[in-house]
Amino acid sequence: MRDNATLMAEEIELKLALPASAQRAFQRHPLLKQAERLGARTLVNVYYDTPDLALHRKGVALRTRRQGRAWLQTVKCAGVTAGGLAARPEWEQPYAGRFDFSDVDDPRVRALLERHRLQSHLTPAFETTFTRITWRLVPARGAAVLLMLDRGRIVAGSVEESISEIEIELERGSAAVLFGIAQALAADLPLRPALLSKAERGYRLRLGTPLMPLKASPSPLRSGQAPLEAFRAIANACLAQFQMNELGDMTHDPEFVHQMRVALRRLRSVVRTFRPLLPDGFEATVVPPLRSLARALGQARDWDVLAEEIVGPARSAFSGDARLALLEAAVGRARRQARDNAQRALAAPAQAVFLLDLAARLHAIDGDPVGMDLSAFAVRRLDRLHKKALALAAAAQERDPDSLHALRIGVKRLRYAIEFFAPLYPARETRKAMDTLTGLQDTLGALNDLARAGTLLMHCVNDDRALREAVSLAGGWHGARHAVLRRLTLQGIERLRKSKRFWKEH
Repeated sequence: MRDNATLMAEEIELKLALPASAQRAFQRHPLLKQAERLGARTLVNVYYDTPDLALHRKGVALRTRRQGRAWLQTVKCAGVTAGGLAARPEWEQPYAGRFDFSDVDDPRVRALLERHRLQSHLTPAFETTFTRITWRLVPARGAAVLLMLDRGRIVAGSVEESISEIEIELERGSAAVLFGIAQALAADLPLRPALLSKAERGYRLRLGTPLMPLKASPSPLRSGQAPLEAFRAIANACLAQFQMNELGDMTHDPEFVHQMRVALRRLRSVVRTFRPLLPDGFEATVVPPLRSLARALGQARDWDVLAEEIVGPARSAFSGDARLALLEAAVGRARRQARDNAQRALAAPAQAVFLLDLAARLHAIDGDPVGMDLSAFAVRRLDRLHKKALALAAAAQERDPDSLHALRIGVKRLRYAIEFFAPLYPARETRKAMDTLTGLQDTLGALNDLARAGTLLMHCVNDDRALREAVSLAGGWHGARHAVLRRLTLQGIERLRKSKRFWKEH
């Protein structure tokens, strides 16, 4: 493998997390009966960096790998990751006890690595040791894939965590074959796309960095992009936000649930925004599963909000009231059940298959209309959403929750679209529009939470008189807040009516 010479290549692989309990089932999978087993080997990898992790900050990973008696030096750079599919540049060569970067042909990477102060401070940062079993699979003419099962551990100082994952690496052919293999495996095994590389996991372990709820990142859109290229970039960012939050512990931090819902809403919104350009059947195929998953997460989120923003504050205000204590306990039981339901929905095999199918569909989208200009397309879509939001604002009735809910959805869709296209416009004008829309959306959301609270609370009370009294007490305590929110809603609608279509001016 890669003998006696430097090899610069773009590594294209799909990584899947596999529970240790399913390793035997994977090795018995029918797909492997069609593959050539290339054997097993133990790989010992030492990752190097400076004490202040200068390479990590620049998105560069440097490692040495022992294979039998030989050592290899590998340099990898941060690449493009979408739905678990990673494409990153790497340089690999023999290692004889001294780092040599003379054959790294990216000038910026080489300059970074050859800085004297950096080289003189390189020390081991963490290690990975794992056994790799490799199969070669030829799924189609002109295509060849390496299928690898890695089992071992990552060690950083006194802490460690296990490795149990499948890597599907492209030797030749189209990356689409990787998704096909992954979907075939995920249909039978409890797999999930793995967004974090071993190096990323090692650095997290070294730094003691916990998984935190991940908010939406700024729009990756670039001026001059083709529209479908922009769609893929934004949709993949939404998918990554969902998958990263899926790794979190929703039982200890409900914000993971909230950010997964945000990611799904944004994903559905970008599909809706770019609808005129998408392939036939794309929206009809991907939106129903997204909506179904969002519904399961939405129920969990509703109970989180009820517990923390409705019942919790009332319970604090009347800390000695036994009826509110009973209500808080009843809501807690329903909340745990909703979380369990959401976790089952996330863990369902069909969910992993769908995520891989979605990533494959995004990867395959191509063929922008000839002459289609992203800026012109953005103006048309923003105009349409702005007009719709104004119509919903005109139809909204202060005491009609349904009309206010419809307005909230219209405002949210306009806000997301402005976020998607934000890099095309001046930051100041975009920020001003976003402030108006975010304020109105938050106010309408709080009103919706209060409206939903009554329905949810009635599920808890049955015929229990004390619980019914607690519901009335909590509702009365929130009455003043409800009046303030209604007033803020009217003010927000007025600001929306006066808002300018700044995208028409650029």
